[in-house]
Amino acid sequence: MHPSRPRRILPAIVFSQFAGTSLWFAGNAVLPDLQRDLGLGPDALATITSAVQLGFIAGTLVFALANLADRFSPRAVFLASAVLGAAANGAIVLLARDASAYGPLLALRFATGFCLAGIYPVGMKIAASWYREGLGGALGYLVGALVLGTAFPHLIKGLGHALPWTSVTAWLSALAVAGGAIMYALVPDGPHHPRGTRFDPHALLGIFASRDLRASAFGYFGHMWELYTFWAMVPLMIAGHAAMHAGETVNASLWSFWVIAAGAIGSVAGGIVSRQAGSARVAFAQLSVSGACCLLSPLAFLLPFPAFAAFLTVWGVCVVGDSPQFSALTAATAPKAFVGSTLTIVNCIGFALTIASIQLASALAHHLPVAWWFVPVAVGPALGLAAIRRLAAGEAR
Repeated sequence: MHPSRPRRILPAIVFSQFAGTSLWFAGNAVLPDLQRDLGLGPDALATITSAVQLGFIAGTLVFALANLADRFSPRAVFLASAVLGAAANGAIVLLARDASAYGPLLALRFATGFCLAGIYPVGMKIAASWYREGLGGALGYLVGALVLGTAFPHLIKGLGHALPWTSVTAWLSALAVAGGAIMYALVPDGPHHPRGTRFDPHALLGIFASRDLRASAFGYFGHMWELYTFWAMVPLMIAGHAAMHAGETVNASLWSFWVIAAGAIGSVAGGIVSRQAGSARVAFAQLSVSGACCLLSPLAFLLPFPAFAAFLTVWGVCVVGDSPQFSALTAATAPKAFVGSTLTIVNCIGFALTIASIQLASALAHHLPVAWWFVPVAVGPALGLAAIRRLAAGEAR
């Protein structure tokens, strides 16, 4: 351990990141209840998820343009974002049994996504201020915390299936506030707190001139095309498998938690392996597996549930395990004066693609059996693999 870094730093950051990002899929976990009480249609999943993604995109741009995490203490920004995000999430309980509340619900999910821009990226920045050496390993744990936070609402709903959705929502908001408080109380600004370059929208004109950066960015775009669509659709796929196999009884919420949370294994393990194998090779391998799962998914639906759950678990491990490696590649290949701007632009484009992918998958769901939903999604991983193949081959030599 670094002699000047207290032992509590990484656990505190990881827990705070986990607690704050639990707001991300808080609406998805209670969606059946929302559909019942608010009279929402079958397309509500895609629309609610896209509202959060849009909020995150808008928030990321505003936080970067205003340079908030450099002008103010990052831990204070994290705390404020966690409290405001928890308030936006918790306010959903005020809409209970209001059939005209769909618009306000989407606005609150957008606001939650906006606040997440002050949690997930700012948590990464706080980690970087404490880890000049070993940052890759630390980021692997932080992405793992994001994965667990994303999955956690499904666990709460699965274990407390008798709880009203309003109680689940309130508990998740309280958890986010606790995470912000712990970050503020236990993690002071680190000795390497970077006063980064302000976001420069004009940098967009030049950053993609680098061939290696284009390869990394387009690999990331292919990864993002699949990732959030998979996470959003996991509960529906599990329920669809149960419907295809009459008499099969499963707790869809608990299994959704397990499948999404398995990605933490891929994130941490990928970070460890990348120290020897290289980030591009790890990203290529994991994206290959998740892309293959898209293509093989119709066959997986024919399997009994234990085998199907194992298939989804492998998919869940690999679908997000490449994420920290793409971030590392983008940072390494970005123009040195515009690393922050580059990461912001690439992330915003990636999250914008998730909206298109989720909406497309939702539209196709009206025309395809559940077993075939993800075959078209495989185009994303395929294009991503084509983009980073040269980088992965270069690391192999």
